[in-house]
Order: sequence, then structure tokens, then C-alpha cells
Amino acid sequence: MTPKFTFQTRWSDFDPNRHLRHTAYNDYAAESRVRYLNEHGFTMKRFSKENIGPILFKEETTFYREVNMGEDITIELFLEGLSDNGERFKFLHKIFREDGVLAAEIIVLGAWLDLRIRKLTPPPADMVTTFKALTKSKNFEVIQIKSKT
Repeated sequence: MTPKFTFQTRWSDFDPNRHLRHTAYNDYAAESRVRYLNEHGFTMKRFSKENIGPILFKEETTFYREVNMGEDITIELFLEGLSDNGERFKFLHKIFREDGVLAAEIIVLGAWLDLRIRKLTPPPADMVTTFKALTKSKNFEVIQIKSKT
């Protein structure tokens, strides 16, 4: 499954060159991840119950084409990597302009944090299953976790 999310861009998302500012791409990518999780029952209430939260280690954006003022964008979300236990994840976001042209790609690498002990932890099994249901990118990798000894 490849989820798609369409966003109406806002005036405040644009820079003096009248194109989508660089950080707005990342904000919309984050919103697409949150929407995907919410649609599958992983709401803030659920995160609170599980006492976990996502953290990012790396966020990499590649820009291809401008998104002009007033254009809507669509984001497709792919699974770029996952550790066997789901503790670490990597997502690919493909951001398209209204005309279907690929404007940018964003890859995020992150993990789940146990908010009590402030250490990385696997998420609940149903969340791992939800991630595995995403379409894998062509560069999908199993993320190896180094031994904690």
C-alpha cells in the first residue's frame, strides 16, 4: 500500500522567491507520517498509553522542481528501511506538484524512544505490522541494530 496525502499549501510556506521554502517540505513530510499513523490507530493517546515517541536521527531532502505559490502538493509515503523488531525505521517521501511532477524527495531515519527510561525501544507489534504494510522503496533495507553490549 502506498498512502497518498494531499495538502493545500499556505501563504506562510513560501519564501521571497515565491516558491515553497525548504523547511515547509519537511513539515509536510512529517504531517504525512502523522496522518498515516493516525489512520492506523496510532494517535497521540496511543503513544501516551505505550509511553513511546518517535525521534529522528537524520533527515535528507533532495529538491528537483519548484512548487509555486498557491500550488497543492501530494506526498506518497514509502518504507525505505526497518529493523527486524521495528525499533528503527526509514521512510521515503515523494512530493509531487499539482501537475504530477516530482518536486522533492525526503528520507528520514529514526527510531522509537521509551519515554520513561529515555532509551530506544521496539514499538508495539501492531505498529510494526502497519509499517510492513507500506510499499517498500526500491532501496529498501533491513536496518541492522548494533549489539548494545
